[in-house]
Amino acid sequence: MLELFLVMLERLGIIVSVAFLMTRLKFVRHLIDKRKLSKRQQVSVIVLFGIFGIIGTYTGVTVDTEAHTYSRWVLELGEDEAIANSRVIGIVVAGLLGGWKVGLGAGVIAGVHRYTLGGFTGLACGVSTIIAGLIAGYFYRNNKNKRIISLQTALLVGMLAEAVQMVIILIMAKPFDQALTLVQSIGMPMVIANGLGTAIFIMIIRNVLHEEEKIGSLQAQKSLKLADLTLKFLRKGLTEESTLPTCQILLKEIDVDAVSITNKEKVLAFVGEGQEHYSKNEDIQTSATKRVLKNGELVIAKKEEIENWPFTAAIIAPLKIKDETIGTLKFYLKSEKELSPMIIELSKGLSSLLSHQLELSEVDRHLELAKQAEIKALQAQVSPHFLFNALNTIVSLIRTDPMKARKLLISLSHYFRQNLAGTSATETSLEEELKHVKAYLEIEEARFSDKLTVRYEIDEEALTTKLPPMTLQPIVENAMKHGLKQLRNDHFILIKVKKEADQILISITDNGIGIDPSRLEKLGKEQVASTTGTGIGLYNARRRLNMMYGDDTKFFIESEEDQGTTISFSVREGDKKDENSNPYSGY
Repeated sequence: MLELFLVMLERLGIIVSVAFLMTRLKFVRHLIDKRKLSKRQQVSVIVLFGIFGIIGTYTGVTVDTEAHTYSRWVLELGEDEAIANSRVIGIVVAGLLGGWKVGLGAGVIAGVHRYTLGGFTGLACGVSTIIAGLIAGYFYRNNKNKRIISLQTALLVGMLAEAVQMVIILIMAKPFDQALTLVQSIGMPMVIANGLGTAIFIMIIRNVLHEEEKIGSLQAQKSLKLADLTLKFLRKGLTEESTLPTCQILLKEIDVDAVSITNKEKVLAFVGEGQEHYSKNEDIQTSATKRVLKNGELVIAKKEEIENWPFTAAIIAPLKIKDETIGTLKFYLKSEKELSPMIIELSKGLSSLLSHQLELSEVDRHLELAKQAEIKALQAQVSPHFLFNALNTIVSLIRTDPMKARKLLISLSHYFRQNLAGTSATETSLEEELKHVKAYLEIEEARFSDKLTVRYEIDEEALTTKLPPMTLQPIVENAMKHGLKQLRNDHFILIKVKKEADQILISITDNGIGIDPSRLEKLGKEQVASTTGTGIGLYNARRRLNMMYGDDTKFFIESEEDQGTTISFSVREGDKKDENSNPYSGY
């Protein structure tokens, strides 16, 4: 019995080799991954495992129950002979991986073959082989939610199928005494060896899957790392400035000899071996690159397609925005032996990731254009708003004081020159904004004569702070129009700018009639209907500040009825400027 057990274990080496080879076959991989098989693939799997069972029969040990001898390798059987074999391993694995249909099909093939070899156990072994496939199929059904069956289950099912075979031999094989002797001789070694063989087969499959998943995980981690490293560059678009550091990062992280990125016409960056031959903005020359740009599909180029380079192979992948190919990513290799499936798959993955980054850069560009367009639209809304009020003031002075009206027209002209300059810019300095406000208030002071007092408290260090054009004027205009208009005297406006740490605090205070509490909460957050205006002044000012500074700007409105209103906001400090240029030092 011990001799037979050792021989059976020796045969497991063949099982290991066959199991590994079978994991390389595409339809077997589909079976392992529990993908739905076509009828043709299902038949192929059944035939393959059936043949595996037949191999297990031929590699068995012939047992002569009369002479009590064993002989290796089965070719034919005498009437008193039987086979100690590993046939059941292939059948059980077929059922465990593919279910009862696959197990039954493989069992029929291997079982019929065993029956044709003869021997007094021929029929019993043929029937038990078919039943083994059904037993394994039953366990498949109970474990179908698992990706791969456990080693313990595989061991148990392998041993169970072999034990059932021993029982069937005792029931069907004649004479019974001879069958009993055979089972006593080979039963235990076969049960243990075939149980171990089934578990080993499943273990090989599990290990292959584990290694592939590990490689895939490492590849995914590398791709994500590269995507993270290159994101800040390619978010700027496909330019020389963005592609050079991107190529340097890729060359450092990937085992290739050179990396290049092109647009549709020129080589934007090239780093690595042979970069001394690279000319900045060189036209694309290789036919393989032109093919990728035309077809939008990855190309593996060989030496004859790589002109004037010390390389024998290159992987050229498309870079796309949506469905349009806008450039290529190229990896160069000195030897075709380095052209591994892993580097090809990594190239595909990086091509896709970098393309997504370029799409994000395009989205960013369109968002910026939309932002600038909105700023222009908001500025255009403010201009007629102020013009209407300014002209009314001047018209009222033409008859009573033409010289003052002339002076105010000059101030208005100066104001609109700055206003027009503001429509071509998206930001201006606080100093220019204060000049703008001064031009406006000169008109308003003329209108209110000695009834209006304007005071400035300006921290000179804050004058270089950047603001959206025409931010302060609408706020001051609101103070005049809605706060002071109904007062008879003592009109007062305080414009205050103070630097605190890295923040600039700006406030405009009036002593007007205040704001109705029911309107206070909405002001600045939405357009508020008004009988004396369009309701867009504060809303536009706040919108422009938010577009420039986002959440970094804080906008506050404090008001009490008959006490006045203070509108204030804070922004980040701008660049420093010559302090001697302050025109408000005398206020």
